[in-house]
Amino acid sequence: MGSAEETHGWALQMSTLSVLATVMVFAMFPGGVLSDMRDTQDLEAQQLAQASTHPHHRLKRGWIWKQLFVPEEDPTPRVIGQLKSDSDRGESSIRYILSGEGAGDVFEIDEYSGEIRTLKKLDREEKAFYVLQAQAINRRSNEPEEPQSEFIIKVQDINDNVPQFQNEPYVSSIPEMCPPGTTVAQVTATDADDPMFGNNAKLIYSILQGEPYFSVEPKTGIVVTSWPNMDREAREQYLVVVQVKDMLGLSGGYSSSTTVTVSLTDVNDNGPMFRHHVYSFAVPENAAVDTTVGRIMAEDGDIGINARMTYSLEDDLEESSTFMIKTDPGTQEGVILLAKPLDYETKRRFVMAAEAVNDHVDTRFLSLEEFKDRTSVKIFVEDVDEPPVFLSPVYEWKVPENSAVGTVVGTVSARDTDTVNNPIRYSTDKRSATTEAFRIDPNNGTVTVAKLLDRETANWHNVTILAKEKSRNHLSSSVVVFIRVLDINDNVPRLARDYRPYICEGTQAGEIIQLLSAVDPDDPVEGHHFYFSMVPEKHINPNFTIRDNQDNTASIVARRSTFTRKDRTQYLLPVVVMDSGSPALSSTSTLTVGVCSCQPAGHCPTGGVEALALSMGVSLQTLLGFVVCLVTLTVLSVLMLMVRRHRRKQQEGLAVAVKELELPETVSQKVLYYGEGGGGGADLEFCQPVFPLRPHPRRRERRLQKEDIRASIRMSLRESHLIGPEDEIHKGKVSTAFAILMEPGVYGDLSFSE
Repeated sequence: MGSAEETHGWALQMSTLSVLATVMVFAMFPGGVLSDMRDTQDLEAQQLAQASTHPHHRLKRGWIWKQLFVPEEDPTPRVIGQLKSDSDRGESSIRYILSGEGAGDVFEIDEYSGEIRTLKKLDREEKAFYVLQAQAINRRSNEPEEPQSEFIIKVQDINDNVPQFQNEPYVSSIPEMCPPGTTVAQVTATDADDPMFGNNAKLIYSILQGEPYFSVEPKTGIVVTSWPNMDREAREQYLVVVQVKDMLGLSGGYSSSTTVTVSLTDVNDNGPMFRHHVYSFAVPENAAVDTTVGRIMAEDGDIGINARMTYSLEDDLEESSTFMIKTDPGTQEGVILLAKPLDYETKRRFVMAAEAVNDHVDTRFLSLEEFKDRTSVKIFVEDVDEPPVFLSPVYEWKVPENSAVGTVVGTVSARDTDTVNNPIRYSTDKRSATTEAFRIDPNNGTVTVAKLLDRETANWHNVTILAKEKSRNHLSSSVVVFIRVLDINDNVPRLARDYRPYICEGTQAGEIIQLLSAVDPDDPVEGHHFYFSMVPEKHINPNFTIRDNQDNTASIVARRSTFTRKDRTQYLLPVVVMDSGSPALSSTSTLTVGVCSCQPAGHCPTGGVEALALSMGVSLQTLLGFVVCLVTLTVLSVLMLMVRRHRRKQQEGLAVAVKELELPETVSQKVLYYGEGGGGGADLEFCQPVFPLRPHPRRRERRLQKEDIRASIRMSLRESHLIGPEDEIHKGKVSTAFAILMEPGVYGDLSFSE
């Protein structure tokens, strides 16, 4: 009995422990296990319903569960729980089967006892839980003792992961002089451990480097400033090292660190400041305008827009425009430039005040007066040996063209502006084109006429004059002298061209024959004015008169109406032209006025030929007849010579042909023809006679006598005299006469007898 009671007490105790374990498991897995249990209850309800319908299935019995979780990273295989049916009596009559996630690979079940064992080390961060299914099968009937049930094995977390910072690297910037508590940056770390199990994933932040300038909030990782008035000019960058620990910083936890780079941005909390109270520079007096004299620099601890500044010069009114200052945008230096030419002999030293002012000011840190600074600038002018300087940049003189050699035209003057004041020697530039016309005194610069001038040849002279110092350097300068030659009345006026006037027969008195104009190389200031007249004679010219038109032209006017070529063929008319100079000059030109037989329009068609004939004292008709006679004789001579040669060749060829053919006498009475196109005996051919010809007496050669030719020439001259040389009909008649005279058989062979 005792042993039975002990056994019953032990069983009751084990049941109580199982219930407590089951309650603990349900407490740890409120969602999954309960849902699994609800699913199991639903499945049991379905099975009960099926059992009521099928009476051969037995009713559901209960499952006996043990611990169903396992710690991670445990390399030792161990039993983590047991599945047991309440119908199991230890007779090994029930076979347990495990399926689902990790079954056979991570977990295995003892098919006799239902114990679940791990097969390898588990990692919660890789897989936090496994869902499996369990079955209990009766070995004899192979029927399920219990319905298939689903359960979860959870992997318990251990602190095996180090916290890791996200979004590295951390870089931040804050303005200098910011107040304490200004947020710099927020660092964030994560831990792969289970945040719901213990303190494995509970993190806390702290500062390892950067105190006392910065601090970090332990829970949020926000880095803030903790030092007032941090100055960028003293230190521009800080490195803050932040550490994070899990397990709330307790011993045994893991930690890691990160670096936050903090830069201070500039604010305008510094004004410009010159290093020196006085800046000294030297510049030669011959320096060109815009030459850089020197540079000054006001230092500003700020950078960028806060360091930009503008320079200015302050001095007396006389010197305010001699120099100017500009700001170099790259270096922020003040560049002093020359604004006006310098003269050592006039002013040798300049003293000025220079000021530098910030372009952008911030009164939160400094007052307005602290954003500017002043210094003194001294500039010394250095003496330079300079060439002589002419008193005038250019000279322009006038000289009459009739000036005698040695006449003074003008004087140039130059001086040495240096303090030494070296003597100067003058000369003309050899490259000047008109240096021979003028001469200069080397000592005083007086220019005189060297040779006679002629305005009509050259009315302007450009002379380059050199001024050279009588010193070791022999510096020189030059100036251009423009000399204008003034006009005098030294040229007589002339008619504008070679006039050849003519008057037509039948011209009425008062008609204008010719319009005259004049030219004069002189160039008077008031312009030209010419006067036309006839040569004064005792008697008035009865034929022509000259009428002055008062516009520098004149007209030749006929005084009578009875001009004929029979009376006179030409007239001589002297014309006097006088200018308006002082003294007045004049010239006389004799014009030949010819008498012409003009056409109805007033044109003289035989102007050239008739003038030649009139000048020879021979009539035009006689001259033309003589020319036609010469041409006729020449042509006749050439034609007769050619005809004689042609007839001689024909006779010789005909005799040879008759002799070769040996014609009978009957043939001699027939007419023999030969073609004109062939020429010679090659084209001979016999033609049938139409009728016999009556014999004619032999023609006697007629010899032209010299009297006949003369009579023919006189007739030709008479016809040409009547018709005129330019008549086309006359030309045709003469040609026809020549052709008739030269026709073979008309006069026979023409010959001239002496």
